[in-house]
Amino acid sequence: MASKAIVGQKVGMTQIWDENNHVVPVTVLSVPPCRVVQIKTELNDGYNALQVTFGKISEKNLNQPKAGHFSKAGVEPGEKLLELRLDDVDDYQIGQEIRVDILSKGDLVDVTAVSKGKGFAGVMKRHGFAGQRASHGAHKVHRKPGAIGQCATPSRVFQGKKMPGRMGSQKTTILNLEVVQSNDAEGTLLVKGSVPGARGTTVLIRNAIKLASVGRDS
Repeated sequence: MASKAIVGQKVGMTQIWDENNHVVPVTVLSVPPCRVVQIKTELNDGYNALQVTFGKISEKNLNQPKAGHFSKAGVEPGEKLLELRLDDVDDYQIGQEIRVDILSKGDLVDVTAVSKGKGFAGVMKRHGFAGQRASHGAHKVHRKPGAIGQCATPSRVFQGKKMPGRMGSQKTTILNLEVVQSNDAEGTLLVKGSVPGARGTTVLIRNAIKLASVGRDS
């Protein structure tokens, strides 16, 4: 489980140069201050988490349950309500702001977002199948998967078989992305590499929880 987490929005990709004058591809994330609306504990809720919001929205645009929720917490209403699962929430208070400065240059983070939707795709694009041969009797089956099951036994297709279908538009996490720059004044975070989702997608950023996979000390 993570010890630090924050919410942001994907702005897009660009590149910067490091101290050795090497090009580094980075994703720009806008990370406004997050306000704590509710604190969930393992004793009361079965798990530890912070419910946070960011941005601003007029109360007239909220339904009564949400308006009452913000009013009870005494927190200014925000655009969305999200949960940050953490190991320990004892040091947090309702109304507290979580800013991007909890992460610094060199930190490794995991970024979670909903990936871009690609629509209906075949097995070659969706799963990387090689396809059928292009000659010697292959007739209009060049991009098809081939046989997908057996005949009389078991007379069905096994569940989970890789087949055509909708591609993308699912929750995706990229592990161990390096923080290149954290700017609290501008509320931006630069991470090395790509991040799931289109521009404007809401992303969840937490400190990396599988550091051993990249050979770093935890």
